[in-house]
Amino acid sequence: MTQPSATPAPAAPPAVSPARASGCDAYPWMDKRKPPAQRAHSLLAASTQHQKYRWLVEQPANNPQQTTWPDGVVYPEQLPCTPAVVYTDGPDGIRFTDGVTAFPATIATAATWNENLAYLKGAAQADEAYEKGKNVILAPGIASGRTPLSGRTPEYLGEDALLSGLMAAAGTRGIQSDDRVLATLKHYVANEQELDRQTSSSNADERTLRQVYDLPFEIAAKRSDPASVMCSYNQINGVYACEHPRLNTVLKKKFDGYVMSDFGSVHSTAASLVNGLDQELNRPIWFTPAKLDAALAAGQITQRQIDAAALRVITAYVRGGLFDNPLPATPAADVSTEAHKAIARTMAEQGSVLLKNNRGTLPLRPRAGDTIAVIGPTAQETAHEVCSLPWRFGNPTTLRCEDLVTPLAGIRERAARAGATVTYDNGSDLAAAAASAAAADTVVVFGYQRAGEFTDLPDLRLQGGGDELIATVAAANPRTVVVLQTGSAVEMPWLASVPAVLENWYGGEQMGPALASLLFGDTNPSGKLPMTFPRSLADTPTAGSPERYPGVRPEGETIRQVDYTEGLKVGYRWYAAEGIEPLFRFGHGLSYTSFAYRDLRVTGNSRTGVKIQFRLTNTGKRAGAEVAQAYVTLPASAGEPGPRLAGWERVTLEPGRSRTVTIDLTRSDLADLHLLQYFDAGRDAWVTPRGTYGFTVGGSTARIRFVDNAR
Repeated sequence: MTQPSATPAPAAPPAVSPARASGCDAYPWMDKRKPPAQRAHSLLAASTQHQKYRWLVEQPANNPQQTTWPDGVVYPEQLPCTPAVVYTDGPDGIRFTDGVTAFPATIATAATWNENLAYLKGAAQADEAYEKGKNVILAPGIASGRTPLSGRTPEYLGEDALLSGLMAAAGTRGIQSDDRVLATLKHYVANEQELDRQTSSSNADERTLRQVYDLPFEIAAKRSDPASVMCSYNQINGVYACEHPRLNTVLKKKFDGYVMSDFGSVHSTAASLVNGLDQELNRPIWFTPAKLDAALAAGQITQRQIDAAALRVITAYVRGGLFDNPLPATPAADVSTEAHKAIARTMAEQGSVLLKNNRGTLPLRPRAGDTIAVIGPTAQETAHEVCSLPWRFGNPTTLRCEDLVTPLAGIRERAARAGATVTYDNGSDLAAAAASAAAADTVVVFGYQRAGEFTDLPDLRLQGGGDELIATVAAANPRTVVVLQTGSAVEMPWLASVPAVLENWYGGEQMGPALASLLFGDTNPSGKLPMTFPRSLADTPTAGSPERYPGVRPEGETIRQVDYTEGLKVGYRWYAAEGIEPLFRFGHGLSYTSFAYRDLRVTGNSRTGVKIQFRLTNTGKRAGAEVAQAYVTLPASAGEPGPRLAGWERVTLEPGRSRTVTIDLTRSDLADLHLLQYFDAGRDAWVTPRGTYGFTVGGSTARIRFVDNAR
C-alpha cells in the first residue's frame, strides 16, 4: 500500500458562473440527463476531503448544511443541492411515527407466499415514509431461522433461502418503485440470535455460509437491486461482520449499492473501510474526520477507498431519486390511506395459517341466538402488544397501531350480522374463563407469545399462562378454536384437545376484521408456514448443544463462540435429515376447501431450464387459493441433507375447476437462485452435480403427491 507523505489538501470546488448558480440545474450533479454514476463523480470532484467524509456517515438532523454532529464531531457544510436523507426503521411500518399504517409482522408477509402482496406493502410503506419526511427504509429483514428462539424472528421471512430471498426482493422492489425512497436489506450475515449479538461469533464453514446464510441476500440483491445492505453486529468466524472481507469478496459481487452498518456495529476505521463498509450508521464514532485523516496519513486506507465508498453512497442516492425529489418541507399528519389499510388487512388474511381444523369446526356458522365466547387478553385489552413487533427500546410496541381494530371488535361486528351474541373474558381467572366457555356454543380463545429485539425467547411456550388457559377452556367446551398471536413457533401441549388452530402471528392494525373474515369463512385461509413448528424445543437443530446455542464463552474471553456445526441442516432440512417429525411442517397450511395434484411432468435440464407441470383441481365445495410448492432433491453426490424448495405458484380455483400449473425454472432462475446447485468451497464455485434429480409437488412437504426424475 502506498504511504502518502501527508493528508491530501482539500480539493477546491470548480467555479460556477453566478448566472447559473441561481438554481440547482446549474450543478452537474443535478443534471438528470446524465447517468447516476456520472452525476456522483461530478459531485465528488467538486467536494473537499471532509465533504466526501460526510457521505460515509448518516446525515445529521435531516440537514445537509449542518456542521456539528453529536460528541463534537465537525464536518463542513455540504455542497448546494444535496438532499436531506432521513433513515427510518420499518419492517412492519414506519416506526416511531404517528399517522402511519401498522402492517402485520414480516413473518406474516412470508406466510402469504405472495410476492405481489409483498411488493404492494413495500410501495405503501415508501409512500408513507416519503410523506412523513423519511426517504431510506431500513427493511426488509432477512435471517435463516437457525433457532426459533431468536428474538427477531417476527422481523424476518422464515427459514428458507429461496422464500426469504424472493419475498425480500419483492418488498424491496415495492419500496424502491416510489423513486423517492430507498430500501436496505439487513442484517448481513449469520445474525441468528439476539443473545450477546454484539459479543458473539457465528462460526460456520464456507459452504454453510454460502448456501444457508448468504444465499437469501444474494437472491434478494439479484432480483431487486437494493440501494444498500446493512451489516450485522456479530462476528463471523472471529471477525466482525462490518469489517469482514466477505463484504467485498462475496456481498459486493452481487450488488452495486452501498454497505451501511447497524447502529453501533462498527469496531474500526481502517479495517471496516478497507473490507467494504461504506457508511457508519447513527452518530460517527469510527468514520470521523479525525480518524479518517489519521488512517489516511498512516497509509492504513487510501484515497481511492474513500472515494469508492462515497461514490457508492452518492450513486445510490441519485439512482433512487433522492437528489431529484427533495423531502416535503412539512411532513403530512396522517398518511395511512384506505388503500394501505386494505393491504394490511389482506396481508393479515393471507398470512394467517390454518394449522388444524377437525370436524369442520371452522368456519363458524352461528345461528341466531347462539353465543360465542371470546377469551384471552390479546383479543381486547392488550391487543396492541401483538399488533406488530411487541418489544423494542423499552416501548410496548414500535408501531403506534393508532387505528387498531381488535379481534373482539371484529368478531362482535361479524357475529351480530348472524344474530349471535359475543361474550368476553380476559382469561385472568381460570375458573371464570371455564364458566364463560361452558356457557357458550363456541369458544375462540387467544394465546400469545411476545418477542422482539435485544433478547431471545427462553422457550417455545405461550406466555401469560396461555397453555393452561387453553387447556382449561377446551376442557369446558369441546368446540374451542385457538387463535395464536406469536412471532415464532410455539409448542402446543393442548393440541389434541382442541379441534381448530389458526396462527395469526402479529396481525397489524387490521387484525380484527381479518380474523373475523377468516373465522366466519368470508375469506378462505390460504397462508402457509414459512418456518417449521417443532413438537418441542428439544427437537430443534440447536437444542442440547450449548456450543451450537447459545454458544460458549471461553474463560477470560469476551466473545461467545457459537458453532454452526449443524451445517446445512437448518429448518425443514434438519427435520428431514434427522427423521424428526415436527408438529407442523414448513409449507403447511389448511383451507376450507381441498385440492388434488396429478399428472406431474418435469422437462428440460440444468442448461436450458426446467419446467415442472402438474394438474391442480379444487375438489371442495368453495373457491380457494392454494400455494402449490415444488421441491427438488439433488443427486446423492451433492451431499445435501434433503429436499429444498424449488418454486411455488399461488393458484385460485373455483370449486370443481382444474388448471395446469407450470413452475418455470428458467435458465436465469437456475443460475441466479442456484436451485440445482451446491457450493463447492474447494473450488470457490457453485456446482451443478451430475445424476438424477427428484421432484415433488404438493401443498407442503408433508403432503407430497407425486415424484418424478429429470437428468
